[in-house]
Amino acid sequence: MKKTVSIILSLCVVSMAMFAGGENEKKSKSLRFAFLPNTQNNTFQSTMNDTFKKLCAEKNIEYTCLDPDYDLNKQLNQLSDVATQGYDMVFVIPVDSNGITAGLIELKNAGVPVINVDTSVGKADLGLVLSVVATDCYMAGQLVGQQMVKDFPSGGQIAILDFPSNESCVDRVNGFLNGLGSNKNKFNITAQQDGKAALDASLKLAEDIITANPDLKAFFCINDPSALGAAAAVKAANKSGKIKVYSIDASPSGKKALLDGEFAAVAAQVPIEIVKYAFQQGLDVLSGKQIKNSVYLASHLVSIDEAKKTLNDWQ
Repeated sequence: MKKTVSIILSLCVVSMAMFAGGENEKKSKSLRFAFLPNTQNNTFQSTMNDTFKKLCAEKNIEYTCLDPDYDLNKQLNQLSDVATQGYDMVFVIPVDSNGITAGLIELKNAGVPVINVDTSVGKADLGLVLSVVATDCYMAGQLVGQQMVKDFPSGGQIAILDFPSNESCVDRVNGFLNGLGSNKNKFNITAQQDGKAALDASLKLAEDIITANPDLKAFFCINDPSALGAAAAVKAANKSGKIKVYSIDASPSGKKALLDGEFAAVAAQVPIEIVKYAFQQGLDVLSGKQIKNSVYLASHLVSIDEAKKTLNDWQ
């Protein structure tokens, strides 16, 4: 999941015609790839878009990015559109993991292959995509849970800001709870609420949680925007250093928050690596090769040294 940079792109298109033979310039059919994220209103997914665009440009592939801005009906319409527009490969991040079945069926019926990136579709829909390529979000959650146990060996009151309509965020929470291990009973989850993976929504929730729970020790947040909201609420309540904030993402904004002491720990997501892997899978499929039906790339806790060296970059 960052000082969130709002980059709202309803439609971003870059086209590169394929030519060969110098002055003779013999035209050939260009491949067409489409990326359907669930938003471009965070740097995680805008970085994915930039990476897809770059890789397509290098291969002379026509590229389109369609942004539903977290609107499920809009994404379903976009899926329907790309099913009829001659795309050779579609990469999708669902707005709702269990809500895009109809759009995936349209693509399958049209013979358009789909690779699911970052957030998995629901289990019932896995047969409608060729592969799922994502960060191992369960592992990321585990790492954060284990770190919280180290920081609070005696446990305490904690709160979770989640995003239950998103499969990868569910995995993060489940991994976090697993990471608490045998110390889980020492932690009292006083609140678990949907922060919408967004700074503003999480800020308001965190303010209310802090007010209602004066002995709160920590927030576990499913991404950097929600963690930045929690951190802002902690600061506004004059409880910096008294309430710790834990996150998953390691965006440039998340790394800065770690360096500034606003985050106690952050586990890395790897949007650039996800795109590189998925893009190569797409090329492999179109050349007749077999691909893995799921690939989960390893997470890690970001150290202070790593944050300093890679402050301005995703991984």
